[in-house]
Amino acid sequence: MAEDSMATLFSAEYSWVWALALTAALWLPVRQMVWVLAVRRAQAKGGAADEAEKLRLKRRAGFTAALVCFVFSVFYTNYLFSGSP
Repeated sequence: MAEDSMATLFSAEYSWVWALALTAALWLPVRQMVWVLAVRRAQAKGGAADEAEKLRLKRRAGFTAALVCFVFSVFYTNYLFSGSP
């Protein structure tokens, strides 16, 4: 009985659940990376970025990271559960 429920959990029916789980797992490191790159770019363009600018860039990086992670996760789980080699 437990094997049946585990097999169902790892089926293509739950690919959206796995896509959301992968999105959540990737979001923090990707947001940090995008934010650091944005702050470094702002500093290179116009000097030191103040705290308000860093906060704005962090919110923007969070949205960008969520979008990138979700799109990547959907494509990855679709490929993973499609059964192609």
